[in-house]
Amino acid sequence: MRPYIVANWKMHGLMADINEVMAIDNAAAKFDHVDVGIGLPATLIHTASEQVKNSEIGAQDCHQAEQGAHTGCLSAAMLSEAGAAFSIIGHSERRADHAETSRLIAQKALTLQNASMGAILCIGEDLATRQSGAALDFVAGQLVESLALADDTSLSLERLTIAYEPIWAIGTGRVPALTDIAAMHSKLRDQLVASFGPAGDAIRILYGGSVKASNAKDILALENVNGALVGGASLKAESFAPIIAAA
Repeated sequence: MRPYIVANWKMHGLMADINEVMAIDNAAAKFDHVDVGIGLPATLIHTASEQVKNSEIGAQDCHQAEQGAHTGCLSAAMLSEAGAAFSIIGHSERRADHAETSRLIAQKALTLQNASMGAILCIGEDLATRQSGAALDFVAGQLVESLALADDTSLSLERLTIAYEPIWAIGTGRVPALTDIAAMHSKLRDQLVASFGPAGDAIRILYGGSVKASNAKDILALENVNGALVGGASLKAESFAPIIAAA
């Protein structure tokens, strides 16, 4: 399985930062056995997609409807036309700040498929759930709920990626123990196989949450960790390229 390293720029990036995107793309050229994605703000998608050669440009969210009266929203078709090859969906910041439910996120996964785009579906627990000892079952349940509309075989699993991000580790510098990461990814793999049969073994599961050059190698070496979703460390090529190299 090819490793997948994805940048999530969140609400960062102006046109002047296209040079940084190109620096990341140039770094990706050195590692042709690694798939690299860059999730950009919508304003940069078209320009970046026209220039990159070694990575995929993606969006950070999409609306669940194909079109309609949704002021200020962007459909998957619009993002695809702009040059996005995938979209992140279900990020904890969207779930918390915009009250997005797992059922809504399942609808987004199908909408992305209809636009021939990849989906990076995010799941993860908060600190209270982790400390209670319920993290494994909670996140596995969240995965099932976030694919609730995808069990009719109309979902193409080839373009589905799962990203496990413990909410309490995002942007905090805190990272779960390697044993905890391994246990969660094993649980998610088992759940994917239970839900989709042998095809569940081919779905990549990324880890996200304070991934950086100093810890990427150890995290990416774990079984069932098939890549990383990277936030702050992805904004500069000098900090993101070592993570690609670690993969």
